[in-house]
Amino acid sequence: MGHYVPHTDDEIESMLAFVGLASLDELFSTIPEALRLAAGDDGRYLDVPDGLSEPDVLYEMERLAGRNRAAGLVCFAGGGAYDHEVPSAVKRLTFRSEFVTAYTPYQPEVSQGVLQALFEYQTLISRMTGVAVANASLYDGATATVEAVNLAVAATGRSTVWVSGGVNPLWRETLRTFAKGTGHDLVPVPLVDGVTVWPEAGERPGAVLLQYPNYLGCLEDMERAAAVAQQHGALLLVAFDPVAAGLLRTPGSYGADVVVGEGQPFGTPLSLGGPYLGLFACRSEHVRRLPGRLVGETVDVDGRRAYVTTLRTREQDIRREKASSNVCTNQTLIAICCAIQLSWLGTSGIRQLALRCARGTRYARESLLAIDGVEPLGTAPTLREFAIRTPVAPEVIVERLAEEGFLAGIPLSEEYGGGLLVAVTERRTRAEIDRYVEAMEKVVR
Repeated sequence: MGHYVPHTDDEIESMLAFVGLASLDELFSTIPEALRLAAGDDGRYLDVPDGLSEPDVLYEMERLAGRNRAAGLVCFAGGGAYDHEVPSAVKRLTFRSEFVTAYTPYQPEVSQGVLQALFEYQTLISRMTGVAVANASLYDGATATVEAVNLAVAATGRSTVWVSGGVNPLWRETLRTFAKGTGHDLVPVPLVDGVTVWPEAGERPGAVLLQYPNYLGCLEDMERAAAVAQQHGALLLVAFDPVAAGLLRTPGSYGADVVVGEGQPFGTPLSLGGPYLGLFACRSEHVRRLPGRLVGETVDVDGRRAYVTTLRTREQDIRREKASSNVCTNQTLIAICCAIQLSWLGTSGIRQLALRCARGTRYARESLLAIDGVEPLGTAPTLREFAIRTPVAPEVIVERLAEEGFLAGIPLSEEYGGGLLVAVTERRTRAEIDRYVEAMEKVVR
């Protein structure tokens, strides 16, 4: 197998010495041992014979990968990554060479196609979120949330941020990591019965952050959140599920100053955690603090419509020392993929997509709650995701349902009182939901 590893022993030793570690095992010590591949007696991690041709190696690796149970499981997991349909047209158009091989459009005269595609993406995201300006994308929902907080703190001059417990815990962890360097004071606001209960008093925040629908799938009281932000002169930051745009009012209509989200549901399949797409939009008064890039429309010397990078002040051009963000790139290909799928669906298609998710979620929730011992974790309305309490530990349920052919959901931490988070997308048929419920009933008896 050593023939297929690009690093020499000396290079590996040099890297380990640089980071202050004694071995590769120590490097990967944070990964649970049960998930790590053990070396055999010969020191090999994979039993791939030497001397194979490239096609033979690929065939062997595919055979080994096929042993992973998750490869064929019917997915009822969500929590920020969802098993949505990706139409063939989206795949075909996205992987045209003009998009796949495109680089940063520093020279607009040779990048009009990519710039126009990004401009259309920005327009679609602005309409979905209900705020004036969207950027050309960020890395993922977590980093978009961090950038929203950075913008709010810079705009208000106050580093205290009230953060709802309904925000994706992984995104909050990313936010806490950044806050260690920026000095932001993150004040957690707990959930009660699945929704955020904002404090009546406390240190005046510069930003109020919530997720809509929240991590448990519950619809938050957006008017109450907007009133809290207005009361304290804070910016209202909303992490918005783009699928919800098919049925719910836009965050901008509630007074949101910055709207972020994860664009993975539109055009990006589940693929081992990435690449994903960070949505970011804000009101026009905050455009000068917008992270990343902004593509604009103009005319050339002959009066023809043309596209340019209007703002990219975080890069090497200008105002670098005054920037509130150090983001210098975006997810061009994934953003274009998102724009293609949104255009393919159209307004009525997005509505139908959201309706199918909502109807499947309602059917699955009611069917699961009919099982003895299964209870709701929160009573607020839900759209595509919901949480339940079960008489059997959720980790046990996930393990046992995997044997039945299902990815059952996400076990919730004690922050939420335990339980299981279940997601239903438009891909889940009634027959699949019925089989899932039957398997669940068998497990929790």
